[in-house]
Amino acid sequence: MQIRTIVNLPPPVRDASTVSSAPSAESRRISDDVAQARHTALSALTNDRFRAMLEQISDPAASGALMTMRGDNVVDFKSAQSSYADNSE
Repeated sequence: MQIRTIVNLPPPVRDASTVSSAPSAESRRISDDVAQARHTALSALTNDRFRAMLEQISDPAASGALMTMRGDNVVDFKSAQSSYADNSE
């Protein structure tokens, strides 16, 4: 003979004191980071120096020179090494 007991248990009750409608510290930090990024982006869009720099690096000749790290004037190894030594002191 088998005896089976079937019980319908109610779902667990959450403690209302642990659930808060206020944002957590992590959500506040993320929200602050997003706001700061938005402010920085808007500032960059209205900054004349930033705009001028973008125009310079978008020039094909300038971007090519930056990519290959070459300039119009060629510097020999000893001169470059001397300049590096002077600047690192």
